Amino acid sequence: MKRGIKALFITLAIATTGMSCSALAATPAAKAPTVATTAEVTSPDATASQPKATVSNKAADDESTRVSINSASAEDLARAMNGVGLKKAQAIVGYRDEYGPFKTLDDLKQVPGIGSALVERNLAHLTL
Repeated sequence: MKRGIKALFITLAIATTGMSCSALAATPAAKAPTVATTAEVTSPDATASQPKATVSNKAADDESTRVSINSASAEDLARAMNGVGLKKAQAIVGYRDEYGPFKTLDDLKQVPGIGSALVERNLAHLTL
């Protein structure tokens, strides 16, 4: 009886090993046509012009999304800052109204609900 069970387990192990190897071997072949299709769709001229346009769009976006934490409204702060919704933006404006203008960008850490990670993530979007 024990030999029969051992033989069954060995057979199952060999069968499942063979199945997993064939499944893994088929995966790269399935991905290759997708890459070729993408390469056929985009032309070299379109690819060359897109990065230049993207760089200039990013520069324009960076300038337009920089907001002053001492004069921006809650809506402007929520729109410009990553990870800040309307509630946190209202907390920033409320803190500014109560304690006066911020002297440094690190003063944002004093606002309840605003941590150092959130401030560091948004330094590129903020001015005084």
